[in-house]
Amino acid sequence: MTVSTVQRVADYQAARDHVSRLRQDGGSYRSIAAAAMVSPTTVCDLAAGRRQAQAGTSAALLAVTSQAVEKIRLDAGGARLRLRALHVMGHGSARIARAVGASEKTIRKLVRGDATTIRPQLHDAIAALYEIWWDKRAPERTHAERCAAASARRHAIAGNWCAAAALDEDKLDVPGYRPRYGWKPARGTGVAPDIRPPRHRPQRQSTKSEVAS
Repeated sequence: MTVSTVQRVADYQAARDHVSRLRQDGGSYRSIAAAAMVSPTTVCDLAAGRRQAQAGTSAALLAVTSQAVEKIRLDAGGARLRLRALHVMGHGSARIARAVGASEKTIRKLVRGDATTIRPQLHDAIAALYEIWWDKRAPERTHAERCAAASARRHAIAGNWCAAAALDEDKLDVPGYRPRYGWKPARGTGVAPDIRPPRHRPQRQSTKSEVAS
């Protein structure tokens, strides 16, 4: 490697670590991108390791301070619709909570509609999980898993919740958006993988800091 290449790689890793710290402080990909004047997709891809940032992008991200990142609570409607769509596929609140590193009580509040706002970090975690599971049904390898999946589907039927395929992706996070359709059976394209949050990200037991009515 040339000296310039080594420096570029170092700057990229530093920018990635900095974005991680900003996210831990409550910033969302969207608010970090706005502060750095880059696209949210760029920030998301860099954080996930899907792309290396250009020198100018790394510098812009490294210049962003925690104070400059707007820490706002988001409307919970999009997260609620995603969670309900996952229930249609048999993913219950307990399974979802384990996957995103939140408490089951927090997820239940969101699913029921008791929470009207949500922290950007939890919103992003739910959106990322939804992208993986939306067309995958919950595993039913054991009696417990079969019971959990059946319970989730019963809740979806009782609530007339819309499956992911009938949701408008462009309107999911628009406050007040309501699907045109109600519940319909969905089997998906396969079985969803098991997901656990990173080990360095401990599960939180709070609900007030994540969601608010």
